[in-house]
Amino acid sequence: MDASRNTPRTAATLTGETDRASAKLGLKLRLSRQTKGLTLKELALRAGCSESLLSKIENGKASPSLPMLHRLVEVLDTNIGRMFEEVDGEEGIVFRAGHRPLIALDPLRQGEGISLERVIPYSAGHLLQCNIHHIDAGGASAGPIRHAGEEVGYVIAGEIELTVGERAFQLSAGDSFVFQSERPHHYRNTGAERASIFWVNTPPTF
Repeated sequence: MDASRNTPRTAATLTGETDRASAKLGLKLRLSRQTKGLTLKELALRAGCSESLLSKIENGKASPSLPMLHRLVEVLDTNIGRMFEEVDGEEGIVFRAGHRPLIALDPLRQGEGISLERVIPYSAGHLLQCNIHHIDAGGASAGPIRHAGEEVGYVIAGEIELTVGERAFQLSAGDSFVFQSERPHHYRNTGAERASIFWVNTPPTF
């Protein structure tokens, strides 16, 4: 048995994986932009961000917020899933602990931020999207955002404030939720420790 399968990810490991994910995302964004024949300035203008920030994102030096990434892929006529496309695991069925892809969409500030652990790595054909959202103390999602679909989640650990529409809900380990994705939504970690949420939505959006 491969002992590394169950080895916990250290902070250094998570940072390294986040850096690699940012580099891959930046490369795919740059290639998509070049394929569309857009300059940095043109894409930045259409997506509503600065040219300097877009340059940093393409070079893996910064990570876009989720709303910004939605705007970028819309201009590029693609989708977020394509930006994080991964090769399936064992026959596309089993994805081992410690080996699932880890991505970060929100910029990390002073150790704060959100990383998404892919339970179902992106590939064509899946009707569901499933991630474990890891939220550092003080971390929060960008937004609020809204899109087509439905979402369900289960708080694995920590304390979370989930806002859907005009209502805010205080959640802790063992609580679950469901809502239509067309309703504006975002969340933040209100506890002192890292929180984790098992999150499923359909159709896949990123």
